[in-house]
Amino acid sequence: MTTGPPIRPKGQLLRILGIGFGIAVIIGGVIGSGILRTPGLVAAQLRNPGLIIAVWLVGGIYAFCCTLSVTELGTMLPRAGGWYVYSRRAFGDYGGFLVGCMDWITNVVATAFLAVAFGDFAAELQPSLHGSVKVVPVACLSALTLLNWLGLRAGSRTQELTSLVKTLALVAFVLACFVISPHSPPDAVAPLASLAAAREGLLLAVLVALQAVIITYDGWYFAIYFTEEDHDPARNLPRSSIGTVLACIAVYVLVNVALLHVLSMNKLAASQVPAADAAMAIFGGRGRQLILMLAMVSAISALNAGLMLAPRILFGMARDGFLPRWVAFVNSGGTPSAALLLNALASLALILNGGYEKLIALASFLFVGLYLSGFCALFVLRVREPGLPRPFKAWGYPWTNLLVLLASSAFLVATIVGDVKDALFTLILIALSYPVYFLVVKRKRPPASASDTLTVPPE
Repeated sequence: MTTGPPIRPKGQLLRILGIGFGIAVIIGGVIGSGILRTPGLVAAQLRNPGLIIAVWLVGGIYAFCCTLSVTELGTMLPRAGGWYVYSRRAFGDYGGFLVGCMDWITNVVATAFLAVAFGDFAAELQPSLHGSVKVVPVACLSALTLLNWLGLRAGSRTQELTSLVKTLALVAFVLACFVISPHSPPDAVAPLASLAAAREGLLLAVLVALQAVIITYDGWYFAIYFTEEDHDPARNLPRSSIGTVLACIAVYVLVNVALLHVLSMNKLAASQVPAADAAMAIFGGRGRQLILMLAMVSAISALNAGLMLAPRILFGMARDGFLPRWVAFVNSGGTPSAALLLNALASLALILNGGYEKLIALASFLFVGLYLSGFCALFVLRVREPGLPRPFKAWGYPWTNLLVLLASSAFLVATIVGDVKDALFTLILIALSYPVYFLVVKRKRPPASASDTLTVPPE
């Protein structure tokens, strides 16, 4: 494996994206099938409408504060690669290499999972597809890979279209819940005082529910991977990121209010897919089919977003000399095509051998680690490089950044306690990354903060 100093890739990323794509890719990441399922899990833990809405609001505030921190990083260092870029600048070459690998593995696993989820939804909608358990996911992933291979314009237009369709469909669902369906008959609502006695404690119930909500909000940072391809990231990233996260919070709260309006608390708490049960209450037998179609569109939108951002991680690492030079190749359409092919092949391999199921637990640890790397990087760079241009500064710094750093740390600790075996396996892999780093990176490089040049790609 040939590595070396930073290189000029063949071809260049195209600087053609704007605020519309930033909105679309965040919606693609945040609003997925999770909002169709998670409200039932949260209701089962809390069984109180006020607490349910409060938990969704708290999760939204967490995502909002996270967005403020990462938006400062993205406008300060507008380079392809996402979390890798910030960690390398703050913690040096190994820190960047480790975070880049963590980020790419997480996205490969997520891509495989989303493709399989699309196949499951398709089989539920059309039972004749049950015999094609792996054919449908492979076909879906291959088709989207080919579409993105054509170029950035094709991939970005697909993202904008699918995100628009699923957002409008979800808003229409919320409206239908209030306009068509009568209010659900009230049933016993657990008073706050009884929750602590009925469960191991009110605090534990809230923490479990909040953990599920935070995972459902994941994707708020997707726009940072494309700042190098945005024609004005200093202006567009704050507007698209902050505005879209606030809109997602509103949509998620409204979905929960709508479900509480249609379904009784007992039915909501017992439901595996509350949105499907609510749709059946409104539209009858066809309601479930409508939700399945919405889930399929959501999966395609999230899958396309993942296929677009993951190659940018490999591209950034290869351009800086941490991966073979050919991985930094960009085709005439502005797609890092070699990196896209590697990403697709890795996800296809996981689909075909079922390996993604074993790696989901690993990814659940890694994605929280990515959050922490960014929040720590913001503190480090504020102190070490106060002179860096910062078109956007995180509101409420340092308190908002400290808040999400502590909250993410608590989330990681809770995840480790809940799955010690997989946590130890993850730590072993991280430890093994250090010798791998020296095998891959043959020569010692200068510190990232001294060697990086923030070049802007041509129009």
